[in-house]
Amino acid sequence: MIKIYFQEIKDVCDAIDQEEIQRMIEALRSFQGRLFILGNGGSAANASHAVNDFRKIAGIETYAPSDNVAELSAWTNDEDWKYSFSEWLKESKINEDDAVFVLSVNGGNDIVSPNIQLALEIAKSRKAKIFGIVGKKGGYTKDIADCCIIIPSTNSGIVESFQSIIWHLLVSHLAHGISSTPDTSYILKNADSTATTLS
Repeated sequence: MIKIYFQEIKDVCDAIDQEEIQRMIEALRSFQGRLFILGNGGSAANASHAVNDFRKIAGIETYAPSDNVAELSAWTNDEDWKYSFSEWLKESKINEDDAVFVLSVNGGNDIVSPNIQLALEIAKSRKAKIFGIVGKKGGYTKDIADCCIIIPSTNSGIVESFQSIIWHLLVSHLAHGISSTPDTSYILKNADSTATTLS
């Protein structure tokens, strides 16, 4: 089982679209607005970590609704869980200068993670940019995003682990002013090497 798990990690490394990563780097490099990171479950924990990195390392004003449990639970209690992110974005007065960044295993739809789908509808209606790092087939995020990196796995742990790998790659490039055509393969190669060693 251990070898199978690490083999899947290696396969994911080989399958991720590095050109899409490059597109996201370029889009974020010129971005000047606020970044709102959305995630449920383990992806919500990742969102909190990513907020720190985008703020402290990349210098982008970044927030996540999951960092304010009182407000998030209030929206859930008073309206419904599916409106928790969309109402938060409305109160944040999201606009065309801002962006939503989705971290999700499935990308959201009207059945699984509907709060993500409704939040993206609000973001789109306000002409905000939409980014995502999502698993499986990408869900609603893939359908509507300006840039969306698909982690080709149905394993939640692997998808959430690669969310971290990818956003660390993004903030590293943004922070250090690496050229407009950096070799984004080095982090994925390092992950691949780690998988080989541990297997």
